[in-house]
Amino acid sequence: MEALSYSQKGLSGSTLKLIAIIAMVIDHIGAALLGRFLMSYGYLDAVMSGSQEEIATWISGHSTLYLTYWVIRMIGRVAFPIFCFLLVEGFQRTRHMKKYVLRLGLFAILSEIPFDLATHSQVLEFTYQNVFFTLFFGLVAMIGYDQICRRQWFSAKKVDQFAKLLLCVLILLVCCTAADFLRTDYGSIGVLCITVLYVFRRKKPLMIVAGCIAFLWEFTAPLAFLPIAFYNGKRGLRLKYVFYLFYPVHLLILYLIALSLGVAGYPAL
Repeated sequence: MEALSYSQKGLSGSTLKLIAIIAMVIDHIGAALLGRFLMSYGYLDAVMSGSQEEIATWISGHSTLYLTYWVIRMIGRVAFPIFCFLLVEGFQRTRHMKKYVLRLGLFAILSEIPFDLATHSQVLEFTYQNVFFTLFFGLVAMIGYDQICRRQWFSAKKVDQFAKLLLCVLILLVCCTAADFLRTDYGSIGVLCITVLYVFRRKKPLMIVAGCIAFLWEFTAPLAFLPIAFYNGKRGLRLKYVFYLFYPVHLLILYLIALSLGVAGYPAL
């Protein structure tokens, strides 16, 4: 697995990870706290009414909270592309692939209860699963793609190369379908974005352009490729387990804050 070559100057992997973590926390504060306040003030009722006039009236009466919520969520959109990029980097650099897969899968399971509490105030809720599952399926897709490219199953003939391409597409479809079936955070489009970054991993400028295009469905997400552009290929601080542990812990804390503020009875927005 060939990684990109990088300049010695710029941002380390740990710096990118911290940027993503901060953006993620900001985003989750918006969803788990401000979103619940919007719900408690009747936002959903206004939207469900179908009346543009009623929605406009509601927004004008809660403009500060509404604007703050959307600004926070837009800031948070930069987190996922960075995590996807770091997943691709980790995949190329890890020496223990089985442990990497097992670790990601384990924390996906362990994070589900805190995630469900933070989003739905339920111990287990199966309509929406945490982002670790999305990253897990993205990792599985990369492993499948890499194994196909490494094996000498196909000759240089066009028909064999076409079969190779079809097999890669099939693996991607299986992983995307699994993500959508489990209703993971970002779902199949998240797995697809991870795959795009992996496919263009060998040429950084091309990867950045492809990544920006792939994430256009999230308005501010392409901004994540500004810090990614300055990534220097170095690990930086040893933060191997920081995100794994921080993710479920901060979700649990946000739920407890929502509970103490009396808005835990509403779903996150």
